[in-house]
Amino acid sequence: MSKLESEATTMSTPTNGNGRLDGAVVAVAGAAGPAGRAALLRLAEAGATVVASDADAARLAEAVDAARYAHGGATVTGDTVDLLDLEATRAWADRTEKEFGRIDGLVHLVGGWRGSATFAETDIADWDLLEKLLIRTVQHTSLAFEAPLARSGNGRYLLISAAGASRPTAGNAAYSASKAAAEAWTLALGDAFRKAGGEEGPSAAAAILVVKALVHDAMRAERPNAKFAGFTDVTDLAEAIVDVWSKPAQEVNGTRLWLTPQS
Repeated sequence: MSKLESEATTMSTPTNGNGRLDGAVVAVAGAAGPAGRAALLRLAEAGATVVASDADAARLAEAVDAARYAHGGATVTGDTVDLLDLEATRAWADRTEKEFGRIDGLVHLVGGWRGSATFAETDIADWDLLEKLLIRTVQHTSLAFEAPLARSGNGRYLLISAAGASRPTAGNAAYSASKAAAEAWTLALGDAFRKAGGEEGPSAAAAILVVKALVHDAMRAERPNAKFAGFTDVTDLAEAIVDVWSKPAQEVNGTRLWLTPQS
């Protein structure tokens, strides 16, 4: 065991419910967008070592730098990873655990949307795209990070999903079906954690954070008269992400945590 690995095993794990993640190592997939940037900032503020990935190297570098500068001394790294390649995703997980000695979280923020005016106008090409962005990346990250999260002792796999997964509308068939499939896959991971925990219960959790849609300052600036009713601000999402570690794994594993009114 290396010195880094030895030190990592003695770090505090996020179990105190005080909003701190000191000693935790959290990977964020899809980190360069507004939600990713907010998550990096909040995780770094909470004391976590943050390992970010995105397909856009330039935007990822900006997001990583912003989190570093906002919280002096925070360890925030970035890596462009092809999450559509299972072996590349496994290599990212392996590198992260080897470098930092542990992985306590994977936050899945890879997104995308395609829709149509009516059900009849649905373009199957939209499904082809969304299947890759919203399902395949969940499959690959969950398979790559399951074992490290289980080894953590307090690991979390968090999928950010949409209310449309359980309330599909005519023009959102491909999007809603993709989100529903991603949720089912995440819940299957949660069942694996449950079974691994045996009678003592799971030490890791897979959970789904459900929003209607996300909003951020730039959207409000572009549409100053819009109400964005039921939308979740990206900063509130980031707070909810951090808060999941304050709850016992058994409490949150295999659950949907609604950040918008459930109807």
